[in-house]
Amino acid sequence: MSLAPTWSRRTFLQRSAVLAAGALLTGCATGRGGAAGAEWLLYVGTYGPAEQDNLWLYRLHPRTGELTRVAGFRGGIKPGFLALSPDHCFLYAVNASLDFQGRSTGSVRAFAVDQRTGALTSLNEQASEGAGPCYVSLTPGGRGVLVANYFGGTVAALPVQPDGTLAAASAVDQHQGSGPHKNQDRAHAHCILPDPAGRFALAVDLGNDQVLSYALRPEAPLLQLPAQVAFRGAPGAGPRHLAFHPNGRWAYLINELNSTVTALRYDAAAGTFAELHSLSALPAGFSGANSCADIHVSPNGRFVYGSNRGHDSLAVFAVDGETGRLTLVEHVSTQGKTPRNFTLAPDGRLLLVANQNSDSIFSYHVDARTGRLRPTGFGATVPAPVCLQLLPDFTGR
Repeated sequence: MSLAPTWSRRTFLQRSAVLAAGALLTGCATGRGGAAGAEWLLYVGTYGPAEQDNLWLYRLHPRTGELTRVAGFRGGIKPGFLALSPDHCFLYAVNASLDFQGRSTGSVRAFAVDQRTGALTSLNEQASEGAGPCYVSLTPGGRGVLVANYFGGTVAALPVQPDGTLAAASAVDQHQGSGPHKNQDRAHAHCILPDPAGRFALAVDLGNDQVLSYALRPEAPLLQLPAQVAFRGAPGAGPRHLAFHPNGRWAYLINELNSTVTALRYDAAAGTFAELHSLSALPAGFSGANSCADIHVSPNGRFVYGSNRGHDSLAVFAVDGETGRLTLVEHVSTQGKTPRNFTLAPDGRLLLVANQNSDSIFSYHVDARTGRLRPTGFGATVPAPVCLQLLPDFTGR
C-alpha cells in the first residue's frame, strides 16, 4: 500500500507556486534573447520594507537611458542582491536578515520569471547558512547558487533543482581570521563568484583581507572544501568585490576600507592571484570619510569602474592592454548618496548607478573610446536601491 506524502502548509504553498509558475516558463529552454535595438530590462533589489513591494522591474531605453517602471514585487526581508539564471527563467535574491526559521541565518529566495512580462513569482526559500547574506551568483550552467554571508562570515552553495527551486545548502564554509581595522573584528564574506572558466569559485572576505578559492564541482556539494588562500591583501584593506577582465587573465579587486583598487593577474590553472599594483579610488587631496563598494569591467575590457560611498562618485580607470595595469581617467558624481551598486549594459553603451541613501538610480552614456561618463538626464526614484541586474528584453514587447 502506498502512502500519500504529508506536506506542511509551507511545503504545500511552495509546491503550488511552482506548479502555477510552470505555465509561465514556456520558451526558457531556448534561452531567447532580445531583438537588436530592443529595450533592456532592469531588476532592482532594495532594502525597502518587507511589507511593501521591494523588488522592481524597469525598462531602459538603449539609446536615451530613460527608465520606465513596469512593476513591483514582494521580495521578503531586504532582497539586496540578485542573480539571474543563464536562460533568464529564474531570479535568485538574498534576504539580508539575521534570523530565518529561528536560526541565526539569512535566506535565499527563488523566483520564476514570466517570459511574457518579466513578472516574478516566488517559488521557495532556503537558509543561506549565515547571517546577513550580501551576495549571490550562479555556477556555470546555473546548476548551483553561491552565497556570501557578511555577518556570519560563511559562504554556501545551494543546488538548483530542474524547476528552478533551491535545495538546502550542500556545502558551507566558515571563514576564519580578522584584520586591524575596527570593521574587521572577524571574517566577513562579502562576495563569491565563479571564475570565467568555471573551474573555481572565488570568495572575497572583507574581515580577513583574503580572497579564498574553491574548486567547483558540477554536482553537489558544488564547492570542494577546504578552500585555499588565492590572495592576501594589504592589512586593513577590506576587500569587498571582485571583477574579472574579459580575457580571463586579469581581475580587479575593490577594497572598501582603504578605498583602493587592486589589479591582479589570475592563474586559471591554480585558482590564485598575483598583485600587479594598487591605486587609490579617490581623487588626490580628498580627506573625507569614504568606503568603496562595487567594481565592474567594461564589456570591451578597456575600462574599470569603481564606486565611492562618501565621495559619492564613480572612479573611471583605463586598462593597459599589454599589462592589465590601471590609469585614472576621471571621477564622476553619482548624483546621489551612497552608490552601493552599479551596472553596465551588455553592449557597454550605458551605465546605471544605485544610490542607496538618496533613493535614486541614474543612467549615464559611456564613451567607448575614452571610458568617460556623461549623465543622460534620466533617472528613477526607488526606495533604498542596492542591486541592479540588467539584461536584454526577452518579452517580445
